[in-house]
Amino acid sequence: MSQTLYLECYSGISGDMTVAALLDLGADQQVLMAALQSLPITGFEAIISRVKKVGLDVCDFHVKLDRDNHDHDMAYLYGDHHHHHSTKPGHPHPHQEKKSHAHDHRGLPEIVEVINQARITDHAKELAIRIFSIIADAEAKAHGVNREQVHFHEVGAVDSIVDIVAVAVCLDNLDIWEVIVPEVYEGRGFVRCQHGTIPIPVLAVTHIAASHQLNLHLTATEGELITPTGAAIVAAIKTGDQLPRQFTIEKIGIGAGKRTYDRPSLLRAMLITDKSKKNGDIYKLETNIDDCGGEILGFVMERLFTAGARDVHYTPVYMKKNRPAYLLSVICTKADIETLEQIIFEETTTIGIRRIQMESSGLKRTIKNVATSLGDAQVKVCELESGKRVYPEYASVVELCEKNQMAYQDAYHIIKKECEAAEEITVRELVAINRFELPLSS
Repeated sequence: MSQTLYLECYSGISGDMTVAALLDLGADQQVLMAALQSLPITGFEAIISRVKKVGLDVCDFHVKLDRDNHDHDMAYLYGDHHHHHSTKPGHPHPHQEKKSHAHDHRGLPEIVEVINQARITDHAKELAIRIFSIIADAEAKAHGVNREQVHFHEVGAVDSIVDIVAVAVCLDNLDIWEVIVPEVYEGRGFVRCQHGTIPIPVLAVTHIAASHQLNLHLTATEGELITPTGAAIVAAIKTGDQLPRQFTIEKIGIGAGKRTYDRPSLLRAMLITDKSKKNGDIYKLETNIDDCGGEILGFVMERLFTAGARDVHYTPVYMKKNRPAYLLSVICTKADIETLEQIIFEETTTIGIRRIQMESSGLKRTIKNVATSLGDAQVKVCELESGKRVYPEYASVVELCEKNQMAYQDAYHIIKKECEAAEEITVRELVAINRFELPLSS
């Protein structure tokens, strides 16, 4: 069953943080390690461990490179003299078979070939290639070349290949297709790169944020919270930036980052279920009509109701040049839009229809047939926190009026009273109900 993922990026995001959070969320470690072992590259070791961050037990994913290999991300940020690796306990998976060497220069075509040779699902391959393509486009724009000419740090780095393939494999393993990322926090200041000192966010991150409409939240933290890999992951997998009004959290995973700032370097991932009230894709169609006769408009209303409209009404309006006209409003479901619009275009003189998605709320209701002293009546029973309300249906009241030669109001109140008794509505509920005694239109 497909899951919805919510990424809480209060400490930014990077490739290794994302992998760790997804593993903590329940992605299969054996599936991931088998996938990484199938990559046609060598010179790295993937280590999964548990670490303590601000007293919390969280997951850590570390790509340990051979001594003759470059950690391109660290070299990009700080220069080679600052580069170091930590050795953390875990389950190492060394790559000993003969594969292409880790420090070869690679561009996007070579990386795509590496991914395609891995023994992973087609969906995971497509996702990993999409992430790399986003990085390549951003780096190419930053350096003024096309993406096939990008052959440096972030795209060519083995640690980035491993991180991105790992993210794709974990998302595929968890069957995640919907991803909500409301905002991503970023720091400020400057970082060193191979060409000098550059401002935060780095250019690749800003290009990705601009091209893919990422919501950035700039903080006072001195340092880079969003890596180009992290930004590209969000850009590639984000399907929305608005959380449901109500949701439950099914599972939580926390991934550790490697850098130390004034805030803990953590990425929290949650599998959520939307519990918001579903509105059933309700739409309003409306159009202004100033040159149609009343007979035509009446016929149009009948056709619209027959074709499935939930409600149809006309509102008198004055259009340009003070011309009297009617605003036609139709409430319908998304599935009926095309049919109803076709009727409006065929039967009226309008040449344009406005389409508005609506939110709605309503009481839980049940239609019941109740035996009364006047005959069988159809009623609508609505449920509130204070109890139930009964509303006789108009057509049923009219039928019993004619049968018993009674006035509408008299028949309505007899039916309502007897139906309330049949529903065993209490005196306390009646006090609340009687404040709204007037019948509603059905």
